[in-house]
Amino acid sequence: MKELARPTDRADRHADTLSRDDELVTGEAVALDVRPASVILRAAGSIIDTVAYVALYLLILLAFFLSLGQFTDSALTQAVSVAALVFALLIVPVLVETLTHGRSLGKLAIGARIVRDDGGAISVRHAFIRALTGVLEIFMTLGGLAATTALLNGRSKRLGDFLAGTYSQHERVQRNKEIPRPLPEALVPWSQTVDIARLPDRLARRVAQYLRQSSHLTSPTRERLAQSLAAEVTPFVSPLPDAPAEFLLVAVAAVRREREYTALLLQRERLARLSPVLTGLPHGFPNR
Repeated sequence: MKELARPTDRADRHADTLSRDDELVTGEAVALDVRPASVILRAAGSIIDTVAYVALYLLILLAFFLSLGQFTDSALTQAVSVAALVFALLIVPVLVETLTHGRSLGKLAIGARIVRDDGGAISVRHAFIRALTGVLEIFMTLGGLAATTALLNGRSKRLGDFLAGTYSQHERVQRNKEIPRPLPEALVPWSQTVDIARLPDRLARRVAQYLRQSSHLTSPTRERLAQSLAAEVTPFVSPLPDAPAEFLLVAVAAVRREREYTALLLQRERLARLSPVLTGLPHGFPNR
């Protein structure tokens, strides 16, 4: 007879699925909260970079013809044109991304950075593979191949990213200026013993986003979204309070916020206590 899965088992599998799909786990088993840049942002950054590199190529040709135009022949002109093209479209992008650890003019404009699949900084090898394939999928196809590839995967990776093992990480986060909703007074005793440690970070962000936008929603839409989110949050909350769906979401967000703030304060206190040991000199040696 087939055994029914327990709610905790379903919650664990749900948390594992969210972790695999939406979190980046390093080799040290540390989950990183990162967001890949969208296709539109990547397209905007690529357009800026393409204009900059093509402008550099034209400036090199202009400087060559202004300085040695009357002393050149067709063979020398062709050689200089090819060398300038390789320099502007291949060498310069490799140098820029390597020296800036994955940034460029277009990526600075959209707030993104190229990183490895494990979240680390790229090297010359990654930048060279990306730049070499970029000549084909960006310059030769006018971005058509890159856009098609980016639309077919979750991280908006182009062909060069697949070959190099990289992706574009969005680092610009909008500052939240709204005051969070406080914990309902009726749920204060419940908040002292509730366990929400297994609540996935992405689901918690969705709850926080709903609470920020709930005042702008119509009543049917607000109730429907609250019921849907509460059904997803329920497997990770123990014990469950006897409260409406929206009150449950407010309470979970408030408890999570307070506990994270308390943990940060404890960490700051521990670091303050260790500061004399970490920064001081041993054996009473004078700090000169």
